Amino acid sequence: MDLKKIDFKNINLEGIKAKLLAIDKKTLIKIGVAVGSVIFFLIIYYAILNPIVNKKKIQLDDLNSKKEEIIKFNKEIKSIKSKIKKIRPQYESYSTLFHSKAEVEGLYQTLSEYASANGLIISKISKGKPSAISKSSLSGKKKKKKKKKKKQTKEQAVKGIAYYKIPVKFEIRGNFLGYIKFKRQVSLSNKMLNFDKESIKVIKGDTTNAIVVNGVLTIVGLPNEFY
Repeated sequence: MDLKKIDFKNINLEGIKAKLLAIDKKTLIKIGVAVGSVIFFLIIYYAILNPIVNKKKIQLDDLNSKKEEIIKFNKEIKSIKSKIKKIRPQYESYSTLFHSKAEVEGLYQTLSEYASANGLIISKISKGKPSAISKSSLSGKKKKKKKKKKKQTKEQAVKGIAYYKIPVKFEIRGNFLGYIKFKRQVSLSNKMLNFDKESIKVIKGDTTNAIVVNGVLTIVGLPNEFY
């Protein structure tokens, strides 16, 4: 519409006023209700609904974040399980060489049986104090200057130990050939055993050339069994 062409001088203001007044009250009420409804809706939305929507949005974002963390955590678990599966055979093979406490106690009976089978008698046998061999000493790492040690849990302490060496002092009587066979039988055991010290003496005046052997047999124990 071109405003220049409108003749403002000839506009009948009274006519416009009359038309506005001609609108009935019902129509005005309807307009008022419509405007009021819009205003009421906006008040409800911004005062009540909008905070709820924002809260739900924050909760949803938090839930999605936790879902991502769970997915990441599950992947890490899967990776760890895969690593455990790979090293398990090696661990089982490695750990079977070591003695449990029960196996150490049973070792006395086993040694007696080996000795008896080869015509020997174990006259003395005693277990010494287990000594821990740390993983760091095996890896060749230099020991750092000792600091004040913090209290460790059993799990933390055991973690740093590779194995325990348990000395077993013994005295065996019999003949030399029987002792050699005895040592061979012990060495064929599936467990880690080592004759660290031995002193062989011939019994004077014995016509059968009997001997007395004093020595130390070292066995290897599991870290979590002897801590």
